[in-house]
This record gives sequence, structure tokens and C-alpha cells, in this order.
Amino acid sequence: MLRLALPLAALVLLAGCASTQETVGEYDKTVIGAATGAVIGGVAGAVLDKKDRRGVPIGAAVGAAIGGGIGYLFDRQEQEMRAAVAREQEAGRAEVERVREDLLKITLQNEVLFDFDKAEIKPAFAPTLDKLAAVLVKYDRSFATVIGHTDSIGSEAYNQALSERRAQAVVDALASRGVAPGRMSAAGRGESEPRADNTSEAGRQLNRRVEILVSPQG
Repeated sequence: MLRLALPLAALVLLAGCASTQETVGEYDKTVIGAATGAVIGGVAGAVLDKKDRRGVPIGAAVGAAIGGGIGYLFDRQEQEMRAAVAREQEAGRAEVERVREDLLKITLQNEVLFDFDKAEIKPAFAPTLDKLAAVLVKYDRSFATVIGHTDSIGSEAYNQALSERRAQAVVDALASRGVAPGRMSAAGRGESEPRADNTSEAGRQLNRRVEILVSPQG
């Protein structure tokens, strides 16, 4: 037992030191902790007697416990993102949805972002972008994919190009507010991924949107 306890104790101490280093971003501490956790998980299993099959699950458990901080920070990021756009959500201009454990989706309606057939962001939307950017800057290891969507009015090629321009406009606006461009990408889906039936104005309005997909790490 002593042969096992000493290496494990040393490794856990190493992880604790690494994960509490003073760094700038919210994610820096937990990314270090997760990487160290992965190493510790492997080493912890290796230091056990090779004939003892408990080495693998024990090593995995140690690694998971240390690396789990990333999920905690992503939960916090979701909470702060919801709080940042609470008024927009109440007014039906934005939605925040946890799609899965490692993916957060913020949906913004085009009517509040852009004028008809335009890709220039309305000045009135600047305060909302300020709040979104502030959360993304704080959690500086997350990655955002901005996706533009349109309704089916007009040609498919035109709608595709419009959706791409609108997505890029949002990326540019966030970058101008301090979000590192390397942490973002822009894509257009045109009319290919409708949320509702395009035969009604209500449905078309739902389809005209920009989605920001945020993941814990890029």
C-alpha cells in the first residue's frame, strides 16, 4: 500500500499546484488541471501492480476527478451567458440552450440584428453584443462557432451567401469587443436548416436567425 500511496500522493499534489497557478483566464486553471489529470490517471494505473486489474479504474477515477473542473466552469459560463441576455430572452429576441454537456447554443433573431436583406448589424443591438462578448472574453478558452440562417425567400445561392455575410458580421463585431478571432469561426447554412415551415411569416421569422455555438475548448 505504501508503494502505491506515495506516488499517488505526489501526483495529486502536483495536480493541485498546477490547477491553482495564478493565470489570467478563467479556463487556464482547469485546462492545466485537466491535462495533469489525464497524466495522473495514466500514471496512477501504471504504478499499481500490473497483475492488479484495479489499476485502470483507479487511474481513470483520479484523472476524471481532477479534470472535471472544466465542466464546472462551463456550467458557470452558461449561467453568466443566460444572465447577460436575460432581458433579450424575456423579449423573445434571444434564446440560450444547453444542447449537450459540451455545447451551448445562443440563438439571435435576425430582425433584431439586421435590416431586411442586409448584413450590417443594427446599432441598437450593440449593447447585447457587448454583454455576449464580455462573457466570451472572461471564459477565454471557449470556442464560438457563429452560424447564419435564412428563410427560403429568394434563391438558394443568394440565401447561402447572405447567411455567410451575417455570420461573419457577428464574428467581426465580437472580435472588435475583445474576443480573439482565433477562438471563433463563421459559417452559413442559408435556408437548409429551417426551424419551422417557410409557408407562413411566423415560420419564416423563426428561420431567420444567427446561432452562436459555444464549446468549452477549441
